[in-house]
Amino acid sequence: MSEVLNFHFVVNGEDFTSAGQASMMMKRNLRQLGMPPEIIRQVSIAMYEGEINMVIHAGGGEADVNVTEEYIEIILADKGPGIKDIEQAMQEGFSTATDSIRSLGFGAGMGLPNMKRYTDYMDIDSEVGVGTTITMRINLQ
Repeated sequence: MSEVLNFHFVVNGEDFTSAGQASMMMKRNLRQLGMPPEIIRQVSIAMYEGEINMVIHAGGGEADVNVTEEYIEIILADKGPGIKDIEQAMQEGFSTATDSIRSLGFGAGMGLPNMKRYTDYMDIDSEVGVGTTITMRINLQ
């Protein structure tokens, strides 16, 4: 695979039942490409956590996945409220999710920490009132 494969997904922020569809589709794509199970697992977890965050906090967004020979890059972008304090948001257990979201079983404050845990590189670019873009990479070599 000398070329970059690009996959684009729209994350619907109106419906919790649709959250996770992009990560499931990407999982299927990676299986078809013959990626190792551990790589597929890492991508699936990182993407799922990001999708859930976009639904909970930003009303949805977009996910782009680029697959190269060296790495898989996941770019999650939204036009939500932005993250006020990234350092605080990265702490396990910290969450700004509402009680109604928590009653659904979401908002435990593990999304960003899990995204970092399952990737080799993660960068968060966020501006309050504008939105957030998270770039993650999982090395293949």
